[in-house]
Amino acid sequence: MKRLIVLISGSGSNLQAIMDAIAKGDLDAEIVLVASNRQTAYGLTRAQKAGIPTLYFPLKPYREAGDPREEYDADLATRLKTYQPDLIVLAGWMHILSPAFLDHFPRQVINLHPALPGEFPGTHAIERAFEAWQRAEISRSGCMIHLALPEVDAGPVIVHREVPFLPGDDLNSFAERMHAAEHEIMIEAIRRYDPDQETS
Repeated sequence: MKRLIVLISGSGSNLQAIMDAIAKGDLDAEIVLVASNRQTAYGLTRAQKAGIPTLYFPLKPYREAGDPREEYDADLATRLKTYQPDLIVLAGWMHILSPAFLDHFPRQVINLHPALPGEFPGTHAIERAFEAWQRAEISRSGCMIHLALPEVDAGPVIVHREVPFLPGDDLNSFAERMHAAEHEIMIEAIRRYDPDQETS
């Protein structure tokens, strides 16, 4: 059974998908901690209702003290290591983690990005892809799970899924299909994760 830590910054819909898959017996894993950099993230409430330990770990005090970002990352890593995770899942975590964090968990951190490899790195990827479709520049987008690196949305890809645009799509209908695909590949990636296996 894999010991998971899930890092979130928002509503935690992908966290819920993981929790549901575990509850149904579709995923042999245990979430040992849900951590967020935002106190109001609804994902923390989801976890608390399910009896999962939570951690609120804000960056703001470090910024106000003038401490370097690497110090925040190192302190977060220290807190998480006590839970002895097999895998750390970035599910809507809105920070780029530096080597001060990642070096503590080599090949143990995976990230969800709502775009295909090499496309639309950074924030608002779904919106940017939709706008590109409206300009007739692309006919599909997609999502991927990859090993996290210090670079934005880079790293070896574990699994990806194309999501086509459909006639009459608006941003909401496309986003709903993207989120459904995200939930599916998240479970698949956790199930397939092997720290020693080569990825693309």
